[in-house]
Parts: sequence; structure tokens; C-alpha cells
Amino acid sequence: MPSFTPKGVCSTRIDFEIDDEGLVHNVSFTRGCAGNAAGLARLAEGRPSAELVELLSGVPCGAKSTSCPDQLAEALSQELASRGQS
Repeated sequence: MPSFTPKGVCSTRIDFEIDDEGLVHNVSFTRGCAGNAAGLARLAEGRPSAELVELLSGVPCGAKSTSCPDQLAEALSQELASRGQS
């Protein structure tokens, strides 16, 4: 299971899986806003990773230029790139 260390947000780790079809599963956030993290994880479940990258990239959090959704997009993007699927 890939693990990603987000930057600029309250969460300290994002874990997730991408299956052979490119679908996202088992997203979990360590720390951060529990309700938002749980909601984001549920919404991401079973969706295409490339679709999530497109939807979530650039989402800010208040005055911050990033957010947990944006950091999840970054995590997925990096994992896809490491697989040669970017």
C-alpha cells in the first residue's frame, strides 16, 4: 500500500491503493479533520485515479494553497508516475 507524506496540511500521512484497473481503494488519512478525511476517503473509493487527480488538484484550504484533497491528488499523481501511468 503506497504511503504519502503530505505537505502544508494538517494530515501527516495518506495511505491508499490503486488496483490494476487504476481504481482507488482504502484511502486513509492520519490526523487532520476527521470528518472531511472520512468523507473524502468514501468519495474516492472505487473511482478512477486519473479522474480524482483531475478533480482534486488545486483545491485550496482557506488561505492555504493546498488541502487534503489537493495532497491526495498529488499522492495519486506520484504513484501513477512511478507506474508509468501519468
